[in-house]
Amino acid sequence: MTIVPITSPDLDGAEVSWFSALCSDDYQFLGVPDGDLRSSWEHCRDIALTAEQQGFRNILAPSSFQVGQDTMSFVAGMAPLTEKINFLAAVRCGEMQPIMLARMIATLDHMLKGRLTLNVISSDFPGEVASSPYRYKRSHEVVEILRQAWTRDEITHHGEIYNFDKVPTDPARPYQINGGPLLYFGGYSPDALELCGAQCDVYLMWPEVQAQLAERMKAVHARAAAHNRTLDYGLRMHMIVRDTEAEAKEYADHIASKLDDEYGKLIRDRAHDSISLGVAHQSRARELADQFGYIEPGLWTGVGRARSGCGAALVGSTDQVMSKIESYQKMGIRAFIFSGYPHIDEAKHFGSRVMPHLKTVSLPHAYGRVPSDTPATPLGTGPRI
Repeated sequence: MTIVPITSPDLDGAEVSWFSALCSDDYQFLGVPDGDLRSSWEHCRDIALTAEQQGFRNILAPSSFQVGQDTMSFVAGMAPLTEKINFLAAVRCGEMQPIMLARMIATLDHMLKGRLTLNVISSDFPGEVASSPYRYKRSHEVVEILRQAWTRDEITHHGEIYNFDKVPTDPARPYQINGGPLLYFGGYSPDALELCGAQCDVYLMWPEVQAQLAERMKAVHARAAAHNRTLDYGLRMHMIVRDTEAEAKEYADHIASKLDDEYGKLIRDRAHDSISLGVAHQSRARELADQFGYIEPGLWTGVGRARSGCGAALVGSTDQVMSKIESYQKMGIRAFIFSGYPHIDEAKHFGSRVMPHLKTVSLPHAYGRVPSDTPATPLGTGPRI
């Protein structure tokens, strides 16, 4: 029995994803910049290609203005280089006029032939400091407009931020059907939970002790249930897996061995989400951890000393990591987004040790979003407009 009712209770497997470090988040030693691991097109491309080779089903392409390359440009460049892996593209709502954003997404979805998923982001823009209610209201309206673009013939929206009346949606028809690309979302504030419960498909969490994850799932489900909806749940965390627990813990100590905490704080503070409630929870987990940085067996918070956002890693042997993943699946988690340092090397460690034992799925396919043939849209096989 899952913690809360979920959309995919009978799903035979989970979506197991990796992370491409567009936001300059790749290190041999945490907090020590390495030019060979910069967020260049070539390096991030190779992370994604390695993930596909290792059998991962999706790859998170994050968004960060200060230190990273553009998410959508990267995903477009990867479309012809990949065949099976999906892309979870971060979309910061409000950066682009929503109807033009719908067209961009539709174009990418056709380029990828349905291998596109979206991570809805609501943080400030560069140079902007907006209130949480405003940011989430803006995101709510953007997502409403996107859903109309993907499911209706016209867009009519009269809101506090955007106003459109009877705009034809044909140019913005995506490759995917039955609702368009899946929407993933992570956020901890009441406004965030309301947006996810009303509009999104997969609620993403950062690592905490399992009791806290369970409480978070209950809070999100309450908002979804208020809209007569259910969600699937995902977990974003780092990985260090080796043949033995001792080897894994030794490697965790190794990658943190050159970290200067003052520089680590600078890395955390430069991120736009550095003052978010979710980041505060990750900081609190570090404060509660033992002298070695573990908040519960196998869950190491040391990663968060040198990055904002997701700040903990599963550390252990193949059997220990498998056992932990299985316990998360029993809770109702159906999507995992993993990463590790350096990202290419750790993808291979995880791919060789754990992936052969996991039953994996593509959530867009499981949801019936990807058609068997190119759809009859203006960007597909339909009439030109």
